Amino acid sequence: MTKSSQEKMLQKGVYTGIMEKDENNNFFCGEYLLDYKMAISNHTLGDYITIKSIIENPSDISHNKYPKKSKNFDKANNKPQQ
Repeated sequence: MTKSSQEKMLQKGVYTGIMEKDENNNFFCGEYLLDYKMAISNHTLGDYITIKSIIENPSDISHNKYPKKSKNFDKANNKPQQ
C-alpha cells in the first residue's frame, strides 16, 4: 500500500498507522503507546490500526518516551474515500 493510498483512506479517530514494537517490548503506533494486553490479544505486528482515543500515560517507566497511551484502537478502515 502506498503512502498516498493510505492518506486517502477514511480516518476516524486520533491517529492511523502501523503497530510496531520497541526494544522494551512496548507496542506503539506513531508516538502513542498501545495497551499491551489489547495489542497481543487482538492484533499482530504490522497491523494498520486506528487509535480512537488517548489518555495520559500513567506509567513512570515509559512516560518519557510515550506521553500518551491508548486502550481504544482497532484495525484501520481500509475503504478508500469516495
